[in-house]
Amino acid sequence: MTDKYTAFVGHGWGRDLAKRLGLPQPVELRRYAQGEQLPGPVLVIGSGPAAETLGTALEAWGVEVRRAADDGESTHGAADGAGGAKLEAIVLALDAIERPEDLSAPVLAAGKALRSLAGCGRVITVSRRASSADEPALAAARQGVEGTLRSLAKELRAGSTGNGILLADGVDAGAPSVLGALRFLLSGRSAFVDGQFLTVGSADGELPVDPERPLDGKVAVVTGAARGIGAAIARTMARDGAKVVVVDVPAAGDALAKVANDVRGTALQLDITRPDAGERLLEHALGRHGRLDIVVHNAGITRDKLLANMDDAKWNSVIAVNIAAQLRINEALLASERFGAGARIVSVSSTSGIAGNRGQTNYAASKAGVIGMVRSTAARLAARGGTANAVAPGFIETEMTAKVPLVMREVGRRLNSLQQGGQPQDVAEAIAFLASDAAGGISGAVLRVCGQYMPGQ
Repeated sequence: MTDKYTAFVGHGWGRDLAKRLGLPQPVELRRYAQGEQLPGPVLVIGSGPAAETLGTALEAWGVEVRRAADDGESTHGAADGAGGAKLEAIVLALDAIERPEDLSAPVLAAGKALRSLAGCGRVITVSRRASSADEPALAAARQGVEGTLRSLAKELRAGSTGNGILLADGVDAGAPSVLGALRFLLSGRSAFVDGQFLTVGSADGELPVDPERPLDGKVAVVTGAARGIGAAIARTMARDGAKVVVVDVPAAGDALAKVANDVRGTALQLDITRPDAGERLLEHALGRHGRLDIVVHNAGITRDKLLANMDDAKWNSVIAVNIAAQLRINEALLASERFGAGARIVSVSSTSGIAGNRGQTNYAASKAGVIGMVRSTAARLAARGGTANAVAPGFIETEMTAKVPLVMREVGRRLNSLQQGGQPQDVAEAIAFLASDAAGGISGAVLRVCGQYMPGQ
């Protein structure tokens, strides 16, 4: 779906008019394309162990790195980028902070460097996760990073984003999933991820041999794959090297067959609310492809009504498709020894499940249920080296949102820090990352793909 407003204010007199009137001026985001080079130069600020580790990793990826200590003094050109190319990213290594006062120098140094941040740039913090076991000053400092980053992300302009990586105790900055998350957040794959944190809870994970094909050799099932976000997920996973089984209801058979042909995968017409849906998925994947590594629960429906006008059919149908079916399928997966080492489950939740939404009590209940489900399932998959995570989209340009009345649609598009709707591809990129080996240390997480949607942050 075309965002005509963004196109209008992006050029010529439309841009000038929007500027004079103080109207939102969203820009075209830098999204991933095959062959993409990581952006540079990148300014790394910090004096803790993570600063050196991350700087060395970036250089190994061919990225130009400028280093600055906590006081902002650069060891490679000016910290603010003066005299050189504009900065494409700023990485704040805050793993060594111990008191709130320790935030001052590195954060203010980053603030000065923001003047030289290019459009669609990145600001990424790397810090330790706060815990109730921490001393109060340490917990305050660590939690302060989250408030700092989320506020900073709302100040960025021209398509730039700010996100953070949180390290659990015992995880260092060189862990595969830390480096995997850093690469994801720097790249165009994270274009519509803003103001969010990825927690790396373990040192598990493995960086791909070929960053262009991180899912090579994997077999993935994607439900609700006939159109929209589901079709984008299937195409992205196939692009990244996976063999894909696309699943949807028989009524969507023609569209499903087209997606299957596009991704050179196989199609399974299946109502996921069937009691034996999990067994059917396993049987198809194992029979046709010999294995099953990834299951993406994307299928979902809406039946919106104010609760006072909600009937049994609207409530129960949404619960049945959006959460009850996923629970039954997961039970079948966990009962099978063939869904084993390194298994990945990724579910599509929604910002409605986090912040709620008027007229969507049934939908919000189901999508909040998805969040609870993945957190619990993550613990059950850990024993076999697997992970379970969720992605929560905000306003995404789909056939469904195209039917929203014009005024509501425009408000939905602008009610985030990037002032535009996301694309199905944005959701697909996040899911593909969480399904990869590089995300093996991330489990039980909910990653919002919403452009930092204002409610529910």
